[in-house]
Amino acid sequence: MPFHNPLAKQPESYVKKKEYTFNKTLGEGTFGIVRSATWKAADPPINVAVKVISKRILRGHDEIVKDEMNVLKGLDQPHVVKFLDWFESKDKYYLVFEEATGGELFERILSRGRFTELDACRTIRSVLSAIQYLHHHKIVHRDIKPENILYRTKEEDANVVLVDFGIAAHMKDDDEVLTSVCGSFGYAAPEILAKKGHGKAVDMWSLGVITYTMLCGYTPFRSDDAAALAAETQRGKIEFHDRYWKNVSQEAKDFVKACLTVDPKKRITADEGMAHPWLTEHSAETQGTHDISAGLRENYRKRWKSAIAAVRASTKFRTFAQLASESRSASQSSLQTGGSDSTDSSNAFAGEAGKISPPTKRELYSEDEDEEDGENNEFFDSEDGTAVKGNLDGSSEKLPKKEPGLVEKLEGKLEDMHLRSPSK
Repeated sequence: MPFHNPLAKQPESYVKKKEYTFNKTLGEGTFGIVRSATWKAADPPINVAVKVISKRILRGHDEIVKDEMNVLKGLDQPHVVKFLDWFESKDKYYLVFEEATGGELFERILSRGRFTELDACRTIRSVLSAIQYLHHHKIVHRDIKPENILYRTKEEDANVVLVDFGIAAHMKDDDEVLTSVCGSFGYAAPEILAKKGHGKAVDMWSLGVITYTMLCGYTPFRSDDAAALAAETQRGKIEFHDRYWKNVSQEAKDFVKACLTVDPKKRITADEGMAHPWLTEHSAETQGTHDISAGLRENYRKRWKSAIAAVRASTKFRTFAQLASESRSASQSSLQTGGSDSTDSSNAFAGEAGKISPPTKRELYSEDEDEEDGENNEFFDSEDGTAVKGNLDGSSEKLPKKEPGLVEKLEGKLEDMHLRSPSK
């Protein structure tokens, strides 16, 4: 596929951009940003979240974005984020989603005054129903983690929705073996770390990590060293420490163990999970009303989250384009023959740094490249969140701060970091 041509005319779909009024930035990652916007063409106008992706970082591998859109098209389930529209400019892709404004899963729990096992059960059942729906449609998400589980609104009874399908895969059939190394450290299944090939079962492992952490406040695998964490994950030894687990039901522990089974063939499936006693027989009488949020308050922010951050900061993450250069056949050959790096599972999340720099904030926020006339462009955001006026000659009333280097960007955005690969 040819590289982006800066002299080319705007694509036909670019006319849709006039239907949107862009507002504040909701999030920022290595490959793009997510901006709040108002979709004026909707009746009535609605607030949406627009994922803006730089074409430069894709280096001609536009199929990465198109694969994500193909996965999302036609999906309709209460706990799966709705994909509404898309368009492109010469230098960016714009993916439009419903806006989930209620906050991330664990942050929302921490902001509550009380959170019981019954609450946890209901939340996990909602997330699992989304996973089950995806699996029935032969889709594996591959990046299920608390940051990708959002509450739709700030209302007390708001639904949770599963978001970010950037590395999801649409399988040809249930027996297809996916071979790319992908996911987020701390949630990736053992078979991914061991490069043995994987399938739908990886989503159930990730759900098990989330469930365990939700019930006690710390992750089941806690090393702050990348190689040690990978080895610990592959061993899969789980402990239920009495201090935090004494008031948690046996059914909940059984569900966690069923999800965190190292052998993916023996791991519980989404259908089996939905029929598990913990999720089908839940009630205040069987699970009690004990507040379990103390574990999250005591452990999640102070210990586990910082430990995972340390691992991610010390591990080099590959970019979309670096991974795009690796063919599926080469990846599969390495996996099957046990290549030179197959003995070190921590290398599954390592890569060469510096080959490709992330898009600058100016490229993502500024509309300079999108304008075809000679008038001033739209406002874009500076790093400190203030609006500044940009001009076609690159000048502005307030210039953005110096863009940090790749290492600083990784360390500053740890919660957004995960290894992505366009190959399956």
